[in-house]
Amino acid sequence: MPRKALYNVEEVLEQAIAVFLEHGYHGAIMEEIIARTDFNRRGFYLEFGSKQQFLYIVLAHYQEQHLSKAFSHLEHNIGMQSIQGFFSAYVELVKGRGCLLINIITELGFDDPKIRDIGRHYLDRLQIDFIACLEKAQQLGEVRLDINIESTGLQLCSYVQGFAVNGILAGDTDELTLATRAILGPLKPSI
Repeated sequence: MPRKALYNVEEVLEQAIAVFLEHGYHGAIMEEIIARTDFNRRGFYLEFGSKQQFLYIVLAHYQEQHLSKAFSHLEHNIGMQSIQGFFSAYVELVKGRGCLLINIITELGFDDPKIRDIGRHYLDRLQIDFIACLEKAQQLGEVRLDINIESTGLQLCSYVQGFAVNGILAGDTDELTLATRAILGPLKPSI
């Protein structure tokens, strides 16, 4: 009869997010991962197989439990309110910590095809959602009609990447909120 697991996978994944945010993939040593997640080494490898497979599971969890909260604003697609809601949620997520997904893409994206695919899917989804919200915002008269929607969506994606890094450096300041206003302000129509 199989033994019941003595751990909560959700809690393990949350602890792992903290470890990978603090140290990156290469800097996160197995001893700390094991200690912080309350696993023993044997149990860890039986459950996850390898540190790399574990990272993929952690990233999926991070996207589902953390990034999805920011994305939900864009997916409601009610124009500029959706974009502003995304940036507000994203700023709260990355403030003082950075974004785990962006950090890992930066660290491993050249060497790990799976990470590169995860990153490409994330950026494509983000750009498509921004474009849809900008189109809606144009219909509602919330943004200028002369902007190129596709390039503006790409520009907003690029800002998100910068926010992920600046979130670490800015800490708990209002820099990212001020930057969001500066980014979105010029999109508004002249009165």
